[in-house]
Amino acid sequence: MSTVTIDYQVEGDIFNIQRFSLNDGPGIRTIVFLKGCPLSCWWCSNPESQRRRPVVMYNADKCMHCRRCEEVCKQHAVRFFKDGTRKFFYENCTGSGECAAVCEYNALEMKGQRINVGELIKILKKDRSTFRHSGGGVTVSGGDPFMQAAFAGELFKACKAQGWNTAVETEGCAETEKIMSILPYIDTILLDIKHMDAEKHRQFTGVSNELILYNAQKMASVSPLVIRVPVIPKFNHSEEEIRSIAKFAFLLKNVKYIHLLPYHELGERKYQMLGMEYKMNRLSAVSLSNEALECYRNIVEKEGVRCRIGDES
Repeated sequence: MSTVTIDYQVEGDIFNIQRFSLNDGPGIRTIVFLKGCPLSCWWCSNPESQRRRPVVMYNADKCMHCRRCEEVCKQHAVRFFKDGTRKFFYENCTGSGECAAVCEYNALEMKGQRINVGELIKILKKDRSTFRHSGGGVTVSGGDPFMQAAFAGELFKACKAQGWNTAVETEGCAETEKIMSILPYIDTILLDIKHMDAEKHRQFTGVSNELILYNAQKMASVSPLVIRVPVIPKFNHSEEEIRSIAKFAFLLKNVKYIHLLPYHELGERKYQMLGMEYKMNRLSAVSLSNEALECYRNIVEKEGVRCRIGDES
């Protein structure tokens, strides 16, 4: 068996590390969130992940108007006005972090840091006993990890070298060759399939679903998949739309189950802090419960695919 070469110096951009997760692969897991996503879904709960570069989140409730951030910002992204109001011009922000560094009141928070694979593995080693006793491991999420394919690939190889179980959460919207080259180092693939109609998918996510569906077929040809479906009001919250996804999943022949995830509004506050529009407000959508999705269980299973809803184990 050939030895796998790992480049521990490869750098990538992450925005969070979440420990003790129970719903992102088998066992107890640590999730590494990578920045950068080709989609801009209306309901995205991590809008800070969409841009590859670091972003600054502004909490107006904590701001004491000391104006230190305005003084240090060379891009003039922060401005205070005579009437006492403050505005953050996100289009000017380069993510240098100088403003957050001088804020004593935590009104400004940087989301995004550069780290290499070796440094990240040292952090993840803190949870190795948890992985061993629970059958868990490391899940790489985003954003979409395949947007940083070089970094993600070396990270997965390094995790496997430690003997850890690996999982990926992906939109599947990346170069097929890059995805396929990394799959040998991934134990569990959690793939989002949001809609079967290309135009409706484009309207609500910013991109067509054609590459995603093609990559789903390619991935399923070599590895089992879990298909995740965020169920979104006025987007795919109907029997016909869920059934069409289940039919596609059955044809892949290698899907463990479909996981229906109820829409929630927990990310709305982040959009305000990033100066972004929360487009779901246009639809007056409200959060869904697990019970609201029970009507879809039989629909999915009649198509020959197992179904899981919400936080079911």
